[in-house]
Amino acid sequence: MIVDVHSHFFRYPEHFSEDFKEQSKRARNGVETDLTVRWEEYAATAGTVDRTIVFGGKAKLSGLWVPDHEVAAYAARQPEKLIGFLSVDPTQPGWRDELEEGHRNLKLRGIKLLSMYAGFSPASPGLDDLWHYATKHQLPVLLHTGTTFIDKAPLEYTLPRHLDTVAIRFPEVRIIMAHLSHPYEGECAVVIRKHANVYADISALHYRPFQLYHSLMLVQEYGVWNKVLFGTDYPFTTADASIAGIRGLNRMVEGTNLPRLNEDQIEAMIHRDSLRILGLG
Repeated sequence: MIVDVHSHFFRYPEHFSEDFKEQSKRARNGVETDLTVRWEEYAATAGTVDRTIVFGGKAKLSGLWVPDHEVAAYAARQPEKLIGFLSVDPTQPGWRDELEEGHRNLKLRGIKLLSMYAGFSPASPGLDDLWHYATKHQLPVLLHTGTTFIDKAPLEYTLPRHLDTVAIRFPEVRIIMAHLSHPYEGECAVVIRKHANVYADISALHYRPFQLYHSLMLVQEYGVWNKVLFGTDYPFTTADASIAGIRGLNRMVEGTNLPRLNEDQIEAMIHRDSLRILGLG
């Protein structure tokens, strides 16, 4: 089984503010990209993927807002393939109602948080209601951790150490830190090693291959291969490209004395039953 734990649903330009679009162009050398997600296009580049987790995102500060009912409708069109997650922005009024609506009425099965993009600490006492809710209803929580191109998004709130604080207080919640928290991979590795229910995904990293090689070498040296999940970050990249990039990492060090990544562990990560791990099987 191959599970993509990290894919998005957007419609461009409706779900983005003008400022977000301009900053996105700046990060891509002035090129404007249509981020609209279409199932047929995802499926055409994910032929080996069995199940996919999909979410939108809510972050008023940065100018991203995808209503949960649109995510639920997208997931419902491919129920044998897609698992929808809800999203909340706890800096905005009504987020507790949106949490219950997304879970109870829309039947979304996990939570996606954009703490850096929305400008809040995931360890803030003001978010305790969410962590209690996730504990009670066994909802996994995936958070963006790592870098961004949005100038308003505080890097402080993306650091893995905040999830260490959360996991100490709410040890039963299954937490996934996206993108191996790059460029804070070392901090990510020690947090996922420390807590039984904290994981990381490798989405959106294969196109920085030397950085990913070093990141996974940290995973290997800390002995936490079993805590790393496969994900893509579609539409920013694809499953086929991600898998090919990960499988090709050792080719960079051929002819050198640099250590090799364990290829059996790479395959185990690609084929990991993340749905069972996250309680979504």
